This record gives sequence, C-alpha cells and structure tokens, in this order.
Amino acid sequence: MMTRTLFLAGFSVALSLSLSACAAAQGSGAAAPSLAKRPVEGRFDVAPPTVAVTPPGPLPTDLAGRLQRWDADALAAQQAFAAERGNTASLVSAAAGSPVSSERWVVAQQAISRLIAARAPLTNALADIDRLYLERSIDEAVDGLPDIYALREKISDTASAQDAIIQALSDQLPGE
Repeated sequence: MMTRTLFLAGFSVALSLSLSACAAAQGSGAAAPSLAKRPVEGRFDVAPPTVAVTPPGPLPTDLAGRLQRWDADALAAQQAFAAERGNTASLVSAAAGSPVSSERWVVAQQAISRLIAARAPLTNALADIDRLYLERSIDEAVDGLPDIYALREKISDTASAQDAIIQALSDQLPGE
C-alpha cells in the first residue's frame, strides 16, 4: 500500500511539473509557430501537366513472320523436350544409387545433356525475342510491343518449367 502511495505522489509531482512548464511557455509571450500555409507551399498546388501517350499500334508485318517462326521453334523444342524427358527420367532413376562417375551416372548425365540440347531452339528464340524487345524499346518503336511481350512471356514460362524439370532430375543424381 505504501509503494502505491509513493508512486501516486511521484506521478502527481511529475504531472504538475510538466503542466507548469507548459503554462510558463504559454505565458512567456513567445509566439508559437503558426500551422498556416506558408507562401512557398501554395506553389505546389498545381496539377502536373497531362502527357498524351498513344497506345501501341499493331505488330508491323515484317515482325509478324519472325514472331511466328520463334513461336514454331519454341513449340518444336517443347515437343522434343517432352519426347526426351521420359527416357531421361528412367535413366536418372536407374542411376540414383550409383556412385559418381559410374557407368549409370555417366549415362544419366548424358541423357540430361541431350534433354538440355533438345530445348536449344526454345532458348535461342527467347534470346532473339529479348533482343528484339530491347531494341524496339530503346528505339521507342512501341508498335507491336504487346505481341512481342506476350510471346516472350509464353516462351519464358515454358523455359522456366523446363529448367525446373532439369534441376529436379539433376538433384536425383549423387554429387549434384
């Protein structure tokens, strides 16, 4: 009980000191800073100018053929990858318990290499599309960029899925 009384007494003294300091500051005649707008603040009330951006036009005809070729290359590479995947998976499974550099391990590594090679047209198409997209962006040639970007995303998603498959197969082998 005594501790509580001492605490309350100390609290009331601290409260009265802080309140008296506030009262002294107000009564001293010093002007408190105004919260009104300063003249310089009014200069920023101007709306930014509108910028007219024309939407991209259709894909130029000279690029349409290139995009179709890259799309076909990517599709063919995906089919070759899918055809090679089953054989690679069985060879990797067979080598799962084999020591590094054993015959089974080497055969499985070669199968993974063939799987990676099968997707080369897809990765080449992705590199070409990236180059085209960057060149057109730098030149501010926006016509067709949505079509180029859409194909790039499609091929990039396929490449990412293939990367995950290759990584999963490689992780099954010892020493990887």
